[in-house]
Amino acid sequence: MATTRPATHQLVVLAAALALVGGLFVLPKGIVKPKEGKAELSSDAAKTANRDGGGSATNGSKTAASSGPVPATASDNGGAHSDDDGHDHGTTATAAAPHTSATSAQRQELTGLLAQYQAAPDAAARATVATTLARRYDAVERFDSAGYYLEQVALARPSASNWQRAADAYFQAFSFAASDERIKLLGGKARELYGKVLKTEPGNLDAKTNLGMAFMASEDPVQGVTLLREVLAVDPRNEKALYNMGILAVQSNQFDKAVIRFQDLVKVNPKNVNGQFYLGVTLARTGAKEEAKKAFLAAKSLSADPALAASVDEEIAKLK
Repeated sequence: MATTRPATHQLVVLAAALALVGGLFVLPKGIVKPKEGKAELSSDAAKTANRDGGGSATNGSKTAASSGPVPATASDNGGAHSDDDGHDHGTTATAAAPHTSATSAQRQELTGLLAQYQAAPDAAARATVATTLARRYDAVERFDSAGYYLEQVALARPSASNWQRAADAYFQAFSFAASDERIKLLGGKARELYGKVLKTEPGNLDAKTNLGMAFMASEDPVQGVTLLREVLAVDPRNEKALYNMGILAVQSNQFDKAVIRFQDLVKVNPKNVNGQFYLGVTLARTGAKEEAKKAFLAAKSLSADPALAASVDEEIAKLK
């Protein structure tokens, strides 16, 4: 994606339901709701790895450019609306995108741009308006709508970079999907478009990593594992791939393997909050209590989020 979101949002990492659901879950601040299925866990893995792993200074990764959204705070919300592309392009919070919000001015601008798009005389003119529409939908965190219009741009002006912008937007929407249906729908779209990128650029590790992560929530998760292993074979220091391989090991209760993945991750980037936290969780599950405590404290030291601190304190209390 073209812009990097400021890292002003805060993360709550919770592991209290590990024994109940056989996995970990990651939720935005203020929400406490256990995940029940691997699809949701995989979506959360994609979200947190995309936000906290890698970055432009790490292995040439584009992770920072795909960072998670800063929650909208505007309270002037109106009703959602649709246009003839079949997507719900609402700019207020909806069941599909509960975190979104837009001001009256933003909604008015979107309405005007949609009218321009539909009235555009040719594909080139529509692509120009679609680019602006995508930026505006991204600003109000409607990543599925941003993905739709970026795909229209790519159809009019095919290139690996244009396909990847569209894929990244759909992947962002997939990462924040709140239901299995949305996860499957948006993950499928992301897979389709990353496939177009890799046809032109088979060595694009960022696209391959995200494609692997999207496959994790599909009916063919083995393909996701294969892709992530291919990424690590080329780039053993790839943070997103290491993180998600760790999550996969957790899903299959292979905590020894998960420890190794998270250890490798924090060696690459000691400031990766999720890496440190999950290293603590998996070390605790293997009985390495002192090492787990060190990892938990490292995670706590890297974030000013009081909810994360409380979660760390709770996990440390379990070690006694």
